Amino acid sequence: MTIIEQARALGAALQQDELYKSYMAAAEKVDKAPAVQKKIGEFNNMRRELSLEMAKADKDADRLTALDTDIRAVYDEIMAMPEMDEFNREKEKFDKLMKSIDYILSQAANGEDPMTCPETAPACSGSCATCGGCG
Repeated sequence: MTIIEQARALGAALQQDELYKSYMAAAEKVDKAPAVQKKIGEFNNMRRELSLEMAKADKDADRLTALDTDIRAVYDEIMAMPEMDEFNREKEKFDKLMKSIDYILSQAANGEDPMTCPETAPACSGSCATCGGCG
């Protein structure tokens, strides 16, 4: 089996993992939630308005401030919605898995034993003298 075939097999295995399935299910809930989609549309429209206002030669500072404030408020509303909260929690778990996979592969590419290297990069002590490299 070639390395590319093994990468494809790893990709297939990843799609069978419960973390992946939970993440994708949460993403689907967000996509199918009318209230979330409505707020996302509102958010995107406000961002377009902000971009148009910023592109003007005679920018209205008060309008820019108001748009920025409104955009932040709508963003906060979106993030507080149960579907988005669940999505963010599942995404965080899945991202952690992907970082572990990436770290193991990076360590193997640097000559470490992929069977015994840690799953995550050691925490940064702030001193580069004892560092094995950032992950």
